[in-house]
Amino acid sequence: MMIHEILEKAAAAKSNKEKIAILQEHNCLELRDILRGGMDNSIEFLLPPDGAPYLPSEDPKPIKDITKNFKYFIKGGPGEQLPRARVELMFLDILKKIHPKEAELIVLMKDKGLIKNTGSAYYKGITKKLVQEAFPGLVRS
Repeated sequence: MMIHEILEKAAAAKSNKEKIAILQEHNCLELRDILRGGMDNSIEFLLPPDGAPYLPSEDPKPIKDITKNFKYFIKGGPGEQLPRARVELMFLDILKKIHPKEAELIVLMKDKGLIKNTGSAYYKGITKKLVQEAFPGLVRS
């Protein structure tokens, strides 16, 4: 399953217990990276806020092929040693290589949009508290 499908399936579940079970059943590095990046306030991205212009791929690659590059987009990572424009181009290149829904999810992660400013989750019921229950220690702040 794609990561956005896992989150949609968990969001559609009726109880928190079911949501947690779905997240844990599909536990993978890509899911944890996106949840942590999108919910942990100690992770800051080097990228500008508010979306990203890109053309979606007609032949998308799996998201697992690109999450290893997330380290270049985080403050404290190797991307800080690169020109900002190069980091932004790397990010756009990733977005255009993956499924459009996965690209949308990564932009939400970058902008901390998995949890809207109102505290309600973008994916209904997939809150920081729920993720902390599903994956203890994953999201720190």
